[in-house]
Amino acid sequence: MMNDNKQTRLALVVLTATFALLAVAFSLDLFGKIAPVQELPLVDRELLKTETWRRSYADLVRSKAELDDFDCYTCHEKGKKPVLKYDDKQQLIIPDEHSDVVMGHGTHGRNNNCFNCHDDENLEQLQPRDGRALKFEQSTMLCGSCHGPTYRDWEAGMHGRTSGYWNRTKEGTEQGKFDGPFKKQDCVNCHNPHSPKFPGRQPAPPPNYLREKTPSDSSHTSH
Repeated sequence: MMNDNKQTRLALVVLTATFALLAVAFSLDLFGKIAPVQELPLVDRELLKTETWRRSYADLVRSKAELDDFDCYTCHEKGKKPVLKYDDKQQLIIPDEHSDVVMGHGTHGRNNNCFNCHDDENLEQLQPRDGRALKFEQSTMLCGSCHGPTYRDWEAGMHGRTSGYWNRTKEGTEQGKFDGPFKKQDCVNCHNPHSPKFPGRQPAPPPNYLREKTPSDSSHTSH
């Protein structure tokens, strides 16, 4: 019985000493200070936009926008093939009327030729590699005639930011309440056809910790 009392007293002494040491440690803040709450910068609204950075000819047609810039025969003469001029390095000389065009389709320079894509006999048409005649709003098929693997990815929805419903719209009685339309962006909605390398963009900021607050929260009182 004596041994049991000694062990009990010893345990109480140890616990008391432990709690006393913890109280001193907390009072002296020996475990470090909590990091101050940081104010988070607001997200740039440009990063929240969902529209593409370019508008395709098909988009302009659908919106009934002004299409005078696409009327080649305002300046060119019908039935007369335009003559291309090159410098001593065989680089295409861009006419002053097309000074806004920057030719950079590929790294080898061999594709910097207007009539690799435009039909020199009919400037209102595009000419893919398979001999078809395409309208400007069919430009994605023109791209696909050279970029086959990417075009197949685009058809499958893996390239080109397909948007809309997962369940595609069906006709008649087969259409369910969760079915709806979808849209595939054309190549030229993102890529400039004359210089298709996609420009770099500023990345969106990473997720933030929940304990941090935004500047608008700093004026609120805690409850």
